[in-house]
Formats: sequence, structure tokens, C-alpha cells
Amino acid sequence: MKKLLYVIAVWVLQAQFITAQTVQKHANTLNFLVLGDWGRVGEDHQKPVAEQMGKVAKQIGSEFIISTGDNFYPRGVASEFDPLWKYSFEDIYTAFSLQWDWYPVLGNHDYGGNPDAQVAYSKISRRWKMPARYYAKTFSINGDTTQQVLIAFIDTNPLIPDFYKNKDYGPNVVSQDSTAQKRWLENVLSNNSPNIKWKLVVGHHPLFTATEKRREGYDTRAVRASLKGILDKYRVDAYICGHDHDLQHLLPEGKTHYFVSGSASESTAIGTLPISKLASNEYGFMLFSATGKKLFVQVINHEGKVIYNTELNK
Repeated sequence: MKKLLYVIAVWVLQAQFITAQTVQKHANTLNFLVLGDWGRVGEDHQKPVAEQMGKVAKQIGSEFIISTGDNFYPRGVASEFDPLWKYSFEDIYTAFSLQWDWYPVLGNHDYGGNPDAQVAYSKISRRWKMPARYYAKTFSINGDTTQQVLIAFIDTNPLIPDFYKNKDYGPNVVSQDSTAQKRWLENVLSNNSPNIKWKLVVGHHPLFTATEKRREGYDTRAVRASLKGILDKYRVDAYICGHDHDLQHLLPEGKTHYFVSGSASESTAIGTLPISKLASNEYGFMLFSATGKKLFVQVINHEGKVIYNTELNK
């Protein structure tokens, strides 16, 4: 009897995270993929994840891809002509369905190289769209300009005081005015147009995480202290990030949902928190599908299985 109860308990716990096994296509939606922490010249699980991304993007008609940073390991790129562009990006994400626009943010590893080279590559690539270290864009839902998703793509690295003393990150962090970025972010999020149905912010570092070694790490605490008040003030619907090599959905007190998508080529151990809705160390990525009133999120592993799904409602 004890063994049976144990098996049932394990099954119930797993059932919280494992739902539909196949990707669901929703009608009349804006669809985009989110991956993070991926640039390893195809090693580990980068290629299997890329393959599944291509399949899912084709199936649901993905309109763009978001990268949550750490785009190139181990130390970013040296220039817009660095060979890593070919070996870690162009030669890996080859599916036709992945040739649409990519909107990246910068991770800490990207600061180990030349972060502005990733901005410069936008002038070479037809799909890499990074006009600056931080930027914003609105996307229409199903072509309807009266229903839009506003996304702010931010650079969290200058928000971490310890980085200014770091020999790898420091020289590039000091070149950005973090106060100016936060003023810019507030200005973007203060847009009260009735056409904007969803407000999302994409950064690299999490504000909340169940990853054991980072739960209250200096970077997590610094970014939370810097951004949480802004996200709350402007009632941001979701904050999407990477950095931790896992897949998470967390819902602390307040309106904002927190998603971590950082296991597109490496996976590390993870625990759970009371605010955890999903905590998985599987390799994978996320699919977001937006209507004017619902935001569907599906989490997909490197085998193409949906390991978790949820929806946000207006």
C-alpha cells in the first residue's frame, strides 16, 4: 500500500507539469518562439532543440523568434564578422520557418566579447534584428492594428552593480547609462493606447528563479530590485528571460507572470519554489500565441513534446 501511495504521489506531481504531448495551434493568433542560452557551435542539445523549433515554427506559423541572451558562448563575439555567427547561428537554425525576424537581448556571456557587434550584425543579417542594446517593438495580432503586443527588449547587465568590477563584463557595462535605460523603459511601458492588449518585457536575468544556485544570487537580487517596481507600476503581463539553463513559469504576488527559457543548448539542476508553476531542467524552448484576450504559452522539449502549457487571460 505504501508503495502504491508513493507511485500515485509521484504521478500527481508529474501531472502538474506534463500536459498535452503535442503542440496546439490556436486560431487568429500572433505566434512567436522564445529560446535562450544557446550559442555552443551545435554542441550539447543545441541542434535537437533547433530542429524542433523549425518543426513547431512551420506547424503554427511563427512570425518571429525571441532570444533571451547568452547568444554566443563562451565569450560572445569579437565582431560582426566573427566565425561564431556562422557556426553557432547560421549553420544551426537552418529551417526555412526560422528565417524570419530574430529579436535578441544581450546576456552576460555576450558582454565577455563585443556586445555592440551583435547590434552591428543587424546590418548584415536579414533576420537578426537588434537595433540597439535595448529597444522596443509593437506587433499586430493577426494583422489587426487595433490589437497589438508591445514588447520591450532590455539589457539587464548594467543593472547589476557587481558587473562593473568584473574584468570580463566591466569594460562594456560602463559604456551604458543604466538610469537612462530605466527612464526609457518607463516611457515605453507608459503607453496607454487601447490598441495595446499585452505588455511584455524581455531581459536576460531573472527576477525570480527556482534554480538552486541562483535563487537569491547577487544578480537575481539586483535585477529584481531594479525592475520589479517598474513591472508592477505599469502592470506588465509577463517578464521573459533566460540565464538559468532550465524552463520555468513563476507567479509571485502581483499581475506579472515570470517565464525563464534558457535551456536551448544546456541544462542544469533546478528545484521548486512556492510560486513555481513549472520548474523543469529539460532542454527546450517556449511558444507564445496571443489573441486580444488570451496569451497561450506552451513549453516544448528537444523531442518536440509539450511538457507544460498555460494561458494568461485579460
